Amino acid sequence: MPYEWLPPRDGEQRLHLWPHRSLSQRGFVGFVGLTAALIALPLLAHLGSPVLWALLPFLLVTIWGIWFALRKNGRDRDIVEDLSLTPDRITLVRHGPKGQRQDWEANPYWLRVTLHETGGPVPNYLTLKGEGREVELGSFLSEEERVALRWELQDQLRALR
Repeated sequence: MPYEWLPPRDGEQRLHLWPHRSLSQRGFVGFVGLTAALIALPLLAHLGSPVLWALLPFLLVTIWGIWFALRKNGRDRDIVEDLSLTPDRITLVRHGPKGQRQDWEANPYWLRVTLHETGGPVPNYLTLKGEGREVELGSFLSEEERVALRWELQDQLRALR
């Protein structure tokens, strides 16, 4: 699962969440390199002819487009959420894809963990509500992972109270 409970530190329970990463840096290089080689293969038949120069810009733009799209997707997935639970405070810090940071705090005693099975933007929409504000937790998790996280989080809160 793309989240883990970190070892407790000074009575603080910590949860670290991140999105799935299906393509590593090595996989990215391999994919773009293989794609470039496969696109260049038909050009071998046109070596020395003017057709090569007519096709080459389009093939280079195609390779650049694939590289750019995969890089942008990788940057957009640079999201990390850190949840810390102490007896007096629960804090959620979300680090977004462009260096954005969003903070949320509440009293764990009054905190409500809600799983919206329907009616949310996605099925099994997981939210935390406290101090008049409701925030989403693990928007990048799958439906099953959000359900499992809800139960784990409620167990941690029960132990904390």
